[in-house]
Amino acid sequence: MELDTLELSRLLTFITLGFHIIMATVGVGIPIFFSIAELIGIKKKDPHYILLAKRWTRGYVIVVAVGVVTGTIIGLQLSLLWPSFMQATGHLISLPLFLETFAFFFEAIFLGIYLYTWDRFKPIYHWLLSIPVILGASASAFFITTVNAFMNTPRGFEVEGEGLYTNVQPLLAMFNPATPSKVAHVLTTAYLTATFILGAIAAFYILRGKAHVYYKKALHLTMIGAFVFGMATIINGDFAGKFLAAYQPEKLAAAEWHFETEDRAKLIIGGILDEEEQEVRYAINIPFALSILAHNTPFEEVIGLNEFPEELWPPLYIHYFFNLMIFIGMYLVSVAGIYLLFYYLKRFNPLQRWLLYLIVWGGPLAILSIEAGWIMTEVGRQPWILRGFMTVGEGVTTNEHVYEMLILFSILYLMLAILLPVILIRLFKNKPAEKEIENHNIIL
Repeated sequence: MELDTLELSRLLTFITLGFHIIMATVGVGIPIFFSIAELIGIKKKDPHYILLAKRWTRGYVIVVAVGVVTGTIIGLQLSLLWPSFMQATGHLISLPLFLETFAFFFEAIFLGIYLYTWDRFKPIYHWLLSIPVILGASASAFFITTVNAFMNTPRGFEVEGEGLYTNVQPLLAMFNPATPSKVAHVLTTAYLTATFILGAIAAFYILRGKAHVYYKKALHLTMIGAFVFGMATIINGDFAGKFLAAYQPEKLAAAEWHFETEDRAKLIIGGILDEEEQEVRYAINIPFALSILAHNTPFEEVIGLNEFPEELWPPLYIHYFFNLMIFIGMYLVSVAGIYLLFYYLKRFNPLQRWLLYLIVWGGPLAILSIEAGWIMTEVGRQPWILRGFMTVGEGVTTNEHVYEMLILFSILYLMLAILLPVILIRLFKNKPAEKEIENHNIIL
């Protein structure tokens, strides 16, 4: 089947963002943990935590380098693949795009100083350098997320004539109704994903017989972070549900296969949909739960999909990505909670193999959850590129060479996907933590 320009452009954008979002998520999440590890090491005079900070920073630099490549490509593709959208809204989103670039440079400058001054500053002064890195990474996520939020709830302009956007107010466009819930969810899920990846690595080494206390401390620190940010993610998910009910009811209805407007609406988990009959089979139904998610009360009405023209319905398969995102989030919180329960009650060994395996699986599952959440968000906005004002078809390029771009960039992402883990594995395999500790290669 031959794909047209629109389908090819969507596919290329999907591949690029799907790859970049992993780098961006890890890039936003890791700094807070190497900062915490270093501070604990300084306060307790514990060389293991100092080494944790050092090694996590080394890996982080590699991920950031790859993230720069894919992030630059996204900026290029916005102009090449979606020129009508950029022409219409460029003066609205240029401010957060500029600030996102500034935040990245701010982070990069202090990351370079932080990385190369371990032995040159007093420990507490060196730790202070990690704060700008955290702020820069999180600010970068904040500003780029406001662009996505604007695409979901456009504000800050008036429309005159044929798509001419006037009376532009960039700050109002940035701080639109979607911004609070989206930014909060992006940040907490980034921290959650990063800490579970780090925890999964520690658990993997322990399973392989590396019983050194270094790995146990790494696991314990990351599981505390996973539980804290997992709970924060659940709370933000609740806020996001209420935002959808108020501002994007068609997306919430599509995600829950909710066709008729009704109160006491049930939450549907799993199942198979008969679209013609609008019937769901083999699903788990939780009474009142959708009304509670949308309005905090079981007696409030939830708007159904049939209230909207069918051509404006989001693809109904987002239901599965919505379910997957929620399931993995609950899994991560539960695993971290079980570990902490075992650790602090001291009645069970928190390093039991079955629990370590669950933690190891949590790393890739956390990444999968990020992908599922992104698909739910972006596909759930369809058919709009700018909700209510411009469809995806209206924003796409007329260039006939998108196929060549798709092949070229797909090869690039494949190479990066192979090289990144190879480089990270060789980086740490040639310099194991035990050897660094034995060589006393740590400054307190």
